[in-house]
Amino acid sequence: MIKTLAAQIKEYKKVSIMTPVFMILEVVFEMLIPFLMASIIDDGVEAGNMQHIYAVGAVMIAAALGGLFCGVMGGKYGARASTGFAKNLRQAMFENIQTFSFASLDKFSTAGLVTRLTTDVTNMQMAYQMILRICFRAPVSMVCAMTMAFFINAKLASVYLVAVFALAVVLFFIIRGAMKYFKQAFPKYDELNASVQENVSAIRVVKAYVREEHETKKFKKASQGIYDIFQKAEQHVVLNMPVMQFTVYGCILLISWLGAKQIVQNTLTTGELMSLLTYCMNILMSLMMVAMIFVMMSMSIASAERICEVLNEKSDLTNPVNPVYEVPSGDIEFRHVRFAYNKESSEAVLHDINLKINAGETIGIIGGTGSAKTSLVNLISRLYDVSDGAVLVGDRDVREYDIETLRNQVAVVLQKNVLFSGTILDNLRWGDPNATEEECKRVCRLACADEFIEKMPDGYHTYIEQGGTNVSGGQRQRLTIARALLKKPKVLILDDSTSAVDTATDAKIRKAFAEEIPDTTKLIIAQRVASVMNADRIIVMDDGRVHGFGTHEELLRDNEIYREVYESQTNGGGDFDENAEGGDE
Repeated sequence: MIKTLAAQIKEYKKVSIMTPVFMILEVVFEMLIPFLMASIIDDGVEAGNMQHIYAVGAVMIAAALGGLFCGVMGGKYGARASTGFAKNLRQAMFENIQTFSFASLDKFSTAGLVTRLTTDVTNMQMAYQMILRICFRAPVSMVCAMTMAFFINAKLASVYLVAVFALAVVLFFIIRGAMKYFKQAFPKYDELNASVQENVSAIRVVKAYVREEHETKKFKKASQGIYDIFQKAEQHVVLNMPVMQFTVYGCILLISWLGAKQIVQNTLTTGELMSLLTYCMNILMSLMMVAMIFVMMSMSIASAERICEVLNEKSDLTNPVNPVYEVPSGDIEFRHVRFAYNKESSEAVLHDINLKINAGETIGIIGGTGSAKTSLVNLISRLYDVSDGAVLVGDRDVREYDIETLRNQVAVVLQKNVLFSGTILDNLRWGDPNATEEECKRVCRLACADEFIEKMPDGYHTYIEQGGTNVSGGQRQRLTIARALLKKPKVLILDDSTSAVDTATDAKIRKAFAEEIPDTTKLIIAQRVASVMNADRIIVMDDGRVHGFGTHEELLRDNEIYREVYESQTNGGGDFDENAEGGDE
């Protein structure tokens, strides 16, 4: 874990070294001041030597200024090092998340990743600054103060050793009690973020069902959970201060009493007693700082573990040693494919799939919910790897291709359509960053998106809100289809991507595909038989197996499942909008 985190210090190594150097120098200057004060009292004030007072006073001022300068520089470099470290952590996590396979993403919730990138990194930033500044300053200060105290009077200084030992034991038990609660707190942040994210993204549903009060209670419960855990932790941590004060005042009283007796016996001077009391405060305050370091470290360890989980997560989808950088054609073949989302699971999602699809064919895929239609097409673009068997595109195993090359040639329009904040052109150019406006308009005509875009006030420069909330479901689907077409893929997969458009528009899109991109292999997952019946061939999926594969007429004749679905849809009168001209949902 330490090695993983230390690798993110990178260009901030120099300031990370300079910070403790300046903090140690600050301690050295501070330790001189009580010693010089004793000299002023004993050799200046009591002896009436003003020249000595001026000379030593000047040295004290120089030491104070030196300590101030070192403290400022230590704070400056510490802030630069900790904020830079936090920046690198966020960048490294975000970059690694971009490499995650779908299987890797399944391990982390969205809210959990957000918490790791925000709250956990902030905790690490604070901890790192404390390590560079306090973690070096406090032990050095304690050791220097103890050394100076023993140099002045070893008998009185031994009081500090007893006090430090007793205080250290008490603080150990206090901190150990608090640590278990801090470790429980951060998963609660995930729950809180999940509640907020779900509520905001589904606010229209919340309002439609008048569930604001329910959502408020759910958030309050998550927030109360964090409050309860931190309250228990703070009940332990808050004991630090009274224990610390009791020890400090006990030491002051004991040293004052014993020191006064030694002054009367002329074995200790007044100045030395003042120095010892000052060093007493330095020693015990340093110990208090060390205690706070342990509290902060107990919080940051939980955060560090969660951050390292993300940094150390490696995608199970990797490029081969000598990847192929060209997909020759849109031919697709499944050879005895078995697939399970959990590699260790004996329960497979797909069982012994054998299919051969020729380049340029339009293939319909139909089946009930949970029949593994989406799982089947996800293997083509290598969003997941097969458990057994092989998937071939262009007569090559997909595992032989460079992943980016393969995915650029196998365009997928997923079930959940996602648009990003920006103009329509910005969203379309996700398919091809260098596409001209005319090329964007062409693919929009193919996807039947031009008809609603041209009616918008700013046309193709219309701003799309985050998630595409200012366009309808059917409009989002057509824009995502156009975006995929802009990639000019060898294979185009539409995963139930026309479910929100009427049947007339669906027919127009299919006709445009047949006429404009005849060489592209098109796989269309649909719930409506009408959307796939004109395909060259149709795959009927059932419980992770291919139950039938043939033309519409062949399946009507030979496949019971397809025939039942077709008859239930046609006898029911078909879709209500099958005669409509072109409305959206």
